[in-house]
Amino acid sequence: MKKVSFFLLFLLLNVVTRSVAHAPDDFFAGKWEITVTGTPSGDAKLVAELVRKDGKLTGELVNAADSNQEKIPVTQLTESADKLSMAFTAQGYDVTLDLSKVDDDNLKGMLMNMFEAKAKRLK
Repeated sequence: MKKVSFFLLFLLLNVVTRSVAHAPDDFFAGKWEITVTGTPSGDAKLVAELVRKDGKLTGELVNAADSNQEKIPVTQLTESADKLSMAFTAQGYDVTLDLSKVDDDNLKGMLMNMFEAKAKRLK
């Protein structure tokens, strides 16, 4: 009888642990090197550091060529399972950047719907 009870308990625990929904990985959180090509000033590289605070994704950008420059706060950030949109102000202009997931470490999209952008996860 003990063996049957133990087997039923084991079976029940197995079913419960498989049915519990695990939180998905926080895909967009972390550091990303963003390369924007074809701007009037040439190609630009930024480093985005995105963090989740109180359940909301926030972040800031810094010029990859000169990390001593002032950090640029992301003023608006929206995300879905495979897309990320952020807005920020740079040199007096409101700028938007839309990126889509390519694979686990790469994103691609457009800056201001005019310039191609690619992002690579920094590890």
